[in-house]
Amino acid sequence: MDKTRLAFVLIVGGAAVLVVLGLIFSTAIRSDEPPEAPPATATPTGPIEVRIWAAQGVAEWVASAAEAFSAGGETLDGRDITVSVVPIDSLVALSRFETGTLDSVPTAWIPDSRWLVELANAALKDSYGRDIFLTDGEYRARPVAISLLTWGIFQSRAEALEQWLATTGHDEISWQALHDAALIREWSQLGGPAEWGYLKLLMPSPRRNVAGLGALISAAGDYYGRPNITTEDLENPEFQQWLDELVSAVQDFSSYFSAEDLALFGTSTGEISQLVESDIIQHMSGAANRQGEALRVYYPRFVSWYDYPFTTWIGTETTATEKNAALIFMRYLLTDDVQAEAVGYGLRPVSDTVKVDEVPDSPFLEWQDQGLVTLVQRPGAMRSPDRDTLQALLDWFDTNIME
Repeated sequence: MDKTRLAFVLIVGGAAVLVVLGLIFSTAIRSDEPPEAPPATATPTGPIEVRIWAAQGVAEWVASAAEAFSAGGETLDGRDITVSVVPIDSLVALSRFETGTLDSVPTAWIPDSRWLVELANAALKDSYGRDIFLTDGEYRARPVAISLLTWGIFQSRAEALEQWLATTGHDEISWQALHDAALIREWSQLGGPAEWGYLKLLMPSPRRNVAGLGALISAAGDYYGRPNITTEDLENPEFQQWLDELVSAVQDFSSYFSAEDLALFGTSTGEISQLVESDIIQHMSGAANRQGEALRVYYPRFVSWYDYPFTTWIGTETTATEKNAALIFMRYLLTDDVQAEAVGYGLRPVSDTVKVDEVPDSPFLEWQDQGLVTLVQRPGAMRSPDRDTLQALLDWFDTNIME
């Protein structure tokens, strides 16, 4: 190799070495530099909004508490918490969960009873592949108030029924007794004046109102003389005939009925009903003032309890901050002052330090002479029905009543 070619090779080789060393050095320098920071995320500002779906039985109390809570300056992570309440019947809410017809989800749901939570969660789990409403842990469903199904009967009709019961084998107001009275039909044969006409039961539609569904479940328990019923019980032809005879005394299932209808329209709408105790209590004064006679309250043999569980939505549609804000509001509902306010709405507190007979102006004391009791002592409680049992009952209703 001549000197010129050798010089050329040495120059090119040296340049290549310098390039490689430069790349190595550059990479080493970059590895010592801190990584590039990710784009900054804006910190949420403004109030934390908590949206509650509340059953009709507690909606007014919860809405009043929400207004006071929102105005009280409660904060989380430096942000105000505001709570809004949407009254919604639990069966309507359950239907939306089951069919997926949700425009938006609630931050929390307060249905009438925990069995509704279980049914809703089972439906939602099929869609989400996970529990949306929990039964344990921090976000578990927790009762915030209590009520139960009771008889509400206008005083004059109650007195006539009691006299009639004394001549029969029935020892108390019951679905069995009312079934037999419904077969007689005419008040003139039940100890009342002829101008009262026929005996009239008031019952909300079990398709639209939890109290209506609960009344049918209660009737089944009364028929069988036990607090638990099965699908086989409801499919029994003898029971179905008995139930058909009983509900023949109901004038109309097509509307949403409540104790307010009794207070507004009196005996023309209905004379006897099994409704939620708190609903009856809230309209005792209205019935007495408008109709000239108060409602008489009786407690069923097997009690159907409503425990109004505060149930937080665990899905990703709500943030962790919103879930925690909902818990703060739930704890507010459980404070003694707010529990005492629930008594004014005819609800029974879940707090063991708040007694219905110690709250000032307690309606349980005001209407004690009309049958209200501060402590319910009955032999048993109706057990929560499963999905198949409920469906069998609703199928019977659709086939035999609505068609």
